[in-house]
Amino acid sequence: MARTDVPISNLVGNGSLADPAGTTIDATNSHSVSLASVHSEELVLRVTNTHGSAHTVTVKAGGANPPSWRGGQGDLTVSVPATTGVVFIGPLSSSRFVQAGNVLNIDIEASHTGKITALKVPRGI
Repeated sequence: MARTDVPISNLVGNGSLADPAGTTIDATNSHSVSLASVHSEELVLRVTNTHGSAHTVTVKAGGANPPSWRGGQGDLTVSVPATTGVVFIGPLSSSRFVQAGNVLNIDIEASHTGKITALKVPRGI
């Protein structure tokens, strides 16, 4: 299955960023974030839930060493509250979560509806 890509929105140091639209949750294919231009330690995921039930989002542990020499610590599973729930996930350790190919894989529970947004936090200001 091809995962749905989540583009990265850059937060602006000493500035502002209009609320990004986000990517519609794809509970069938789940998601990935390319880390070609960002370290996972600079990345925060915002996940919303518009469904009537709480759902989980799972950031998958890396399966290869390298890059994920701490992948054995396992996945990170986060519950997103029902209806108007919003959670922020991250920053995320590259040594635990980065997959071969320099991507993050995020699994979405069936029936989950809402948006997912990847936000890059600037390192220094």
